[in-house]
Amino acid sequence: MNPSEGLVGVGWLTVSAVLYLVALGVALRCLPWAVLVRERGIQHLLFGAAVVMMLMWTLRAGISPGLSIHFVGMTTLTLIFGWDLAICAGTAALIGLTLMGRESWTEFLPNALCFVVIPTLVSYAIWRLVEWRFPKNFFIYLFLCAFLGGGIAAMSGGMTMGALLWLSDTYPWSKIYHEYVRYLPLIMFPEGLVNGIIMTGMMVFHPDWIRTFDARRYIDEQ
Repeated sequence: MNPSEGLVGVGWLTVSAVLYLVALGVALRCLPWAVLVRERGIQHLLFGAAVVMMLMWTLRAGISPGLSIHFVGMTTLTLIFGWDLAICAGTAALIGLTLMGRESWTEFLPNALCFVVIPTLVSYAIWRLVEWRFPKNFFIYLFLCAFLGGGIAAMSGGMTMGALLWLSDTYPWSKIYHEYVRYLPLIMFPEGLVNGIIMTGMMVFHPDWIRTFDARRYIDEQ
């Protein structure tokens, strides 16, 4: 879901820059720096996640520049690492893709806003809502946070990019809808499924690696 060079106008590029940099600044301020420096295992896990994201984002499909679709995967990063580390890991993956020439530096900020920040914050908001309103249950967490949350997060990021391309007069809305928006619901199920499968494995084999999952409350006390 990346626009090619020059697709987003200067005005909306500035809006994207401000929103993304504010989110990144808050994330960097909230990072558990002491734990990151002390725990090399977390460093390796975070680096590995960024590499996997970078490879996953290279697989995409589309017709016109800027109207291509790929898996997002930010819900898994958010649930495992928390929203702050997820934004940093997603940023690292996007930087890697840009250095490889798969993304344009001029569109780095809109991409980061739409496919790193927006999906991360949507996933985090869904998790907080589930924690607040629903019982502490393994399957509720898995279905609502990972499966449903992953689909909604991907849809939110895609709609944000579609809105940016429309508001900046890159494409008429009819073209964006017919080549892009109407296909977004089709990616929701596989996106949710991928996130759900990964989180199921993590919850079964390494629940201690998941920052948003308390095995004692979700499993031991049931």
